[in-house]
Amino acid sequence: MTSVDHRLAGRGSVTQDDIADEALPRMPGEAWNAFWRIAPRPDGTRAPDGPLVEAIEDEIELVAGNEAVSIAPAGVRRFGLRSGLTAVPLSGVAPGHVVLATRAGEHGRLVESFRELAPGISRGPEGLAGSARPGANPGTPGSMPLQTRRSTSSWSPAG
Repeated sequence: MTSVDHRLAGRGSVTQDDIADEALPRMPGEAWNAFWRIAPRPDGTRAPDGPLVEAIEDEIELVAGNEAVSIAPAGVRRFGLRSGLTAVPLSGVAPGHVVLATRAGEHGRLVESFRELAPGISRGPEGLAGSARPGANPGTPGSMPLQTRRSTSSWSPAG
């Protein structure tokens, strides 16, 4: 995600090399930073540090102000961006995977409805670069399989 007047705005896609020198917002928590900043990168380098953000609204303001670019889910364009922002697909990065885990025997109406709807949502709209496409091979760019599993173990609070 970039501002509309950023040097990368309007491109069909970008690679990690294209954003190598771009500041990326930092987030609290090492795991969040590693995921959203792709740290470390395949060549071992780290993204230049952008400002620390604790809320998505702050991150959006930084991007809109050309202080940073942001790696966002592929579907961000589907839900609309605020004025002044644009989404440019990031190529060469494996997609995230969505997993739905439920308790063994969980058959609640909401859980079952979500289980039915989630695969279509995780695929994304046809033609959206960077989103999963029906028939794409799991683990390849452009695929985002939804895995659903029911737990076979039980849990009870200690007490």
